[in-house]
Amino acid sequence: MRRIFGAALLAGLIAGLLVSLLQELRLVPLIAAAEGFEAAAHAHGMMPGAAHAHEAAGWAPADGAERRLFTWLANVVAAAGFGLLLTAAYGISGRPVDARRGLLWGLAGFAAFALAPALGLPPELPGAAAGDLYDRQVWWLATAAATSGGLALLAFAPAAFAKAAGIALIAAPHLVGAPAAPADAAGSAPPELAAAFAVASLVTAGLLWAALGVLTGAFYRRFS
Repeated sequence: MRRIFGAALLAGLIAGLLVSLLQELRLVPLIAAAEGFEAAAHAHGMMPGAAHAHEAAGWAPADGAERRLFTWLANVVAAAGFGLLLTAAYGISGRPVDARRGLLWGLAGFAAFALAPALGLPPELPGAAAGDLYDRQVWWLATAAATSGGLALLAFAPAAFAKAAGIALIAAPHLVGAPAAPADAAGSAPPELAAAFAVASLVTAGLLWAALGVLTGAFYRRFS
């Protein structure tokens, strides 16, 4: 338990700060631009439902230093949580782990928690057209769980039928399909801005998981 928590917390702190810096450089300007388009759409009455939902959301950090502080804190907490998943998987597997093997585990985490869900639900900018929130959350969780299970079968199960089951698990959520946005819904941001945000988000997530894998692997070995 000391190895698991120590490796996860240290790796989460470092990786969370790293991804926060990357977000400041690339994602934050895209989000600010999208919020400008969203505000213009509200001002022209093009998105009254979205404006009502924004008002009903309640408290939110003020723009500037407060918003940046909460964003960085959320990144560190999320990175530590994902680090706990990785280090717990190390302990359950019982296999030796170092920085190189940790990188492979991190790439598997990226595939399960970022890449596979993004195939059906790409990262969204403010004001993007989207389906029902609950349905999207359920599909995201099911996709992450199915991809994790499928990758585990492919990596560790020796039997051919188990590997076939792993492939089927990975494919199942995409065969069902992600919840779609209403046909009459339209986002406020231009498509090229949304595409740039989706790509930048996935690149940032990939770097986060790679850093988490290397760091948790190195710390886990060190603490053992």
